[in-house]
Amino acid sequence: MRAIYLDYNATTPVRREVVEEMIACLAGGPGNPSSLHRFGREARSLRENARDRVAAAARCGAHSVVFTSGGTEANNLALRGVASRGGRHIVSVATEHEAVLETLEDLEQDGVRVTVLPVEESGVLDCDRLAASIDPDTALVSVMTANNETGVLQPIARVGEICRAKGVLFHSDAVQCFGKSPFSFTDLPIDLASISSHKIGGPKGVGALLIRDGVDLRPQLTGGGQERALRPGTENLPGIVGFGKAAESAVADLEASAARLGALRDRLEAGIRTVFPAHRINGGEGSRLPNTSNVTFGGIDGEALLVALDLEGIAISTGAACNAGAAEPSHVLRAMGRSRGEAAGSIRFSLGSGTTDSDIEEVIRILPAVAARLANAGTSASLSTGDIK
Repeated sequence: MRAIYLDYNATTPVRREVVEEMIACLAGGPGNPSSLHRFGREARSLRENARDRVAAAARCGAHSVVFTSGGTEANNLALRGVASRGGRHIVSVATEHEAVLETLEDLEQDGVRVTVLPVEESGVLDCDRLAASIDPDTALVSVMTANNETGVLQPIARVGEICRAKGVLFHSDAVQCFGKSPFSFTDLPIDLASISSHKIGGPKGVGALLIRDGVDLRPQLTGGGQERALRPGTENLPGIVGFGKAAESAVADLEASAARLGALRDRLEAGIRTVFPAHRINGGEGSRLPNTSNVTFGGIDGEALLVALDLEGIAISTGAACNAGAAEPSHVLRAMGRSRGEAAGSIRFSLGSGTTDSDIEEVIRILPAVAARLANAGTSASLSTGDIK
């Protein structure tokens, strides 16, 4: 049986050229980038070369890039770093990743006032509502660039303009957007942006927070001066090297990749439309990432469909991998106004570098029979899952 992987928003295969550079790094000298001797200088050169590559991909200065262990840590550093400098009010959105929402819940326990805004049925934030929610105590607004479950793109430029006019900082979780859709940290009115390596063909366990000049964050770890003293600890040098190469490669083929994946996604959705007239594409009304399709199949349990397709060699998701086993359906779809049954009956297809025409045709061929079997068996709505950063 040929395996078909359609869960690229959860994680991506590591690119061959990334593996090669990481192996060379692992096989190289023993230096710590903080050491002053020759071995340390060699390690430091590798780190800074990777920083330059990530910065070039994000279209910002290298000094803006602070390496972390991934998107979750980058989100935490942004939110907690602002709050612990005296931020009394933070505004965010109900469809954010758990790495933002759960951090905000924790900050509320420490006395930070949090406003979580609803979204329209399309999954898009109402910017007028955002502007009205900002008050004199607001220190930060956090709105993700692209949603990990639906691929919905938020009006980030407009959000940033509102924040600039109100004099508050703007953070965006750009993990799902970076390397898949055009993104310029310099050109966008964003003060802080979280990005991650393993969403773009790099290794797991490394990411970065992009920080605009003049933004004052309090470090959340202590014990060293690495990464401008904002993220102390000996750096994961092989991971950072891999991240740098992955960022370079992702941006180099971004335009062609987006066009190819968008066409494949449209073919998949057209195939679904012909056999499931009652289906719904969640977030399909507006702008989305070209690789993502979140589909509601009426009367079919999404988790049961995931398992059945897995048995056929097709890997998909019901939401995002961080909350696997959660008792509640997707909070993203619920925030978009979907019922519990609709949310539980939804699955996400996310395409990537290895996805082929024949993969999509095979899914379209297999899906009707699998879905019909489950519908006839009377499966009930179950649970949803979430994406590790």
